[in-house]
Amino acid sequence: MTGRVSRRVLPGFGLSLSFAIVYLSLLVLIPLGACLVKAASLGLPEFLAAAWTPRARAAYALTFGVALAAALVNVLLGTVVGWTLVRYDFPGKRFIDALVDVPLALPTAVAGLVYASLYAKTGWIGQYLEPLGIQVAYSRLGIVLVLVFTGFPFVVRTIQPVLTDLDAEVEEAAAVLGAGRWQTFRRVILPTLVPPALTGFALAFARGLGEYGSVVFISSNRMFETEIAPMLVLVRLEEFAYAEGAAIATVLLAFSFLVLGVVNYLEWRSKRYAV
Repeated sequence: MTGRVSRRVLPGFGLSLSFAIVYLSLLVLIPLGACLVKAASLGLPEFLAAAWTPRARAAYALTFGVALAAALVNVLLGTVVGWTLVRYDFPGKRFIDALVDVPLALPTAVAGLVYASLYAKTGWIGQYLEPLGIQVAYSRLGIVLVLVFTGFPFVVRTIQPVLTDLDAEVEEAAAVLGAGRWQTFRRVILPTLVPPALTGFALAFARGLGEYGSVVFISSNRMFETEIAPMLVLVRLEEFAYAEGAAIATVLLAFSFLVLGVVNYLEWRSKRYAV
């Protein structure tokens, strides 16, 4: 050995790379390309007329607003739950840890039906909220609630491994040097949690943007009020206006990539300054 570390690839690298490229092409690139090609069949005036109507803008605003609100709630709740599951031992810990993954296994349509039934005016929970003037079912609040349910596991499962690998001796050293609990959290723990929290936020946000099954049952799909962009795309497809539906999907896709790009940039910056 000359002191230089030889670079080796995993066995079967060529086959693995080929499989990955075929997978991404068939399941990601080709469908996205077909959507863009269909939208491009419209001229610019027709594209704007289809994708930037007042109804479409209202659907975009609602979709991104509720997805953003749900992702922020999930970052807070997911961090607390992840911290509890990693740092504490208590009866039923494994059961609660397993419950975190229930939204991933449960059909989202079932979740929407259950939430709509629970929070309706005559539901088990809604009958107590309605006299207080709080309407959950068939409202924007209900949409945020089901998006919190569907996106919650992504944040918890992203935070947990980082908390598990976080060395407790660093926190003990900070305490020995005179740092209080808040100082230890702010200067030692928080910089480590920011990158996975941003990743979990991005995953929950992306899930919220494309969620349809649970939302359609609890939103009532009223135009300019509770109609999400995926629902508007479906409406256009049912009208056999495929190009118009593709135009709306293209705008939604462009905004999604923009937001995810910003989140990934912030994650990169946080990792860079944490080193």
